[in-house]
Amino acid sequence: MEFIGITGGIGAGKSTVLSLLKENFNCKVLLADEVAAELMTPGHTCFAQVVALPWPSSILNEKGEIDRPLMAKYMFADEKLLKEVNSIVHPAVEKEVLNQVEIERESHNIEYFFFEAALLIECGYGKLVDKMWYIYASPEVRTKRLMSSRGYTKERIENTFKVQRSDASFREHCDVVIDNSGTKADTLNQLKINLSQEKVDEGQARE
Repeated sequence: MEFIGITGGIGAGKSTVLSLLKENFNCKVLLADEVAAELMTPGHTCFAQVVALPWPSSILNEKGEIDRPLMAKYMFADEKLLKEVNSIVHPAVEKEVLNQVEIERESHNIEYFFFEAALLIECGYGKLVDKMWYIYASPEVRTKRLMSSRGYTKERIENTFKVQRSDASFREHCDVVIDNSGTKADTLNQLKINLSQEKVDEGQARE
């Protein structure tokens, strides 16, 4: 089983790629955001630790759950809080992901385990995954997608692009580039080619 990390900038179409992977290959797909959200529900250690941080006011809603939009508002207004949340959540997410990878390796039920995270490189997953994939789309395509799907203005998109990792940096840290600027058929073809190569590489490594 290959453990493959998936990353890329906003608007690159990572969700589309993940859907194509789930529909066409024997794999499991896990998203960092979903793992983090689960770990911050009542009953998990992360929940108690995050709630106990010095927030300006309680981040719990009337159900006793974390109000994610309110938490995000406070986090991004206070760099210290942001770092403290990340220091709690990121290691917990990594532990849970590696635990699930180990379970899948032992079960021998799937060929690929894909883990998607916007901050895959920043969090050091390059040392943990077998390969890192960068989902690329041209700035023009990303802009059209963000304006259409999220209603972003061009100014907001430009500002977002400026603070995200550059194309050159993504390419420097990743082993494979999937160009998702075209049609789904084009992207699927690239996925098939790269995963076929993964099988060849894995077979050679065993010899």
